[in-house]
Amino acid sequence: MKRYAVVLAALLALAGCASTGDQPPAPQKAAVPDYKYVIGPGDSLNIQVWRNPELSASVPVRPDGKVTAPLIEDLVAIGKNPTALAREIETQLKKYIQDPVVTVIVTSFVGPTSEQVRIVGAAARPAALPYRQNMTVLDAMIAVGGITEFAAGNRAVLVRAAEGNKEYNLRLRDLLKRGDVSANVDLRPGDIMIIPESYF
Repeated sequence: MKRYAVVLAALLALAGCASTGDQPPAPQKAAVPDYKYVIGPGDSLNIQVWRNPELSASVPVRPDGKVTAPLIEDLVAIGKNPTALAREIETQLKKYIQDPVVTVIVTSFVGPTSEQVRIVGAAARPAALPYRQNMTVLDAMIAVGGITEFAAGNRAVLVRAAEGNKEYNLRLRDLLKRGDVSANVDLRPGDIMIIPESYF
């Protein structure tokens, strides 16, 4: 009997641990209203030079964060928004043409690693996602296919890089399995979602 009592006590303790984490709940509103997309390695850019189609090109951002286009070699693109990069390209092209007008369009998004939202652990498809304005936990969960059968969704942790890696509790099981929209919260660039597995 004593042995069964010990096992039962251990199971109850584990069940208690599995309900919620020690972190405070994640704040519902966290979106940055003036967020501007920042170019990262792996992005694809469409550089348009007005009235100069021969200087226009679609180019990838290389792993070193630079781009190469007609008359422009090894220009750093990483960490800049498309408008700032367009102004730099105009400055470079002034050596060759008069009053260049450049537009940079991002056609494939990856973003810098510092701004990606990462989902690790017991997600169906763990991934790093490019952050987008007003992105929520539900958006991220849809992108990775939800949580696994053995995930302890209500013990998930949100690590917020923008707040010095402060940790918050997420209620993913309530959100995904029970449809509790109060568990859906805003994400910020650089957030990491860690989804543990259930103890049993």
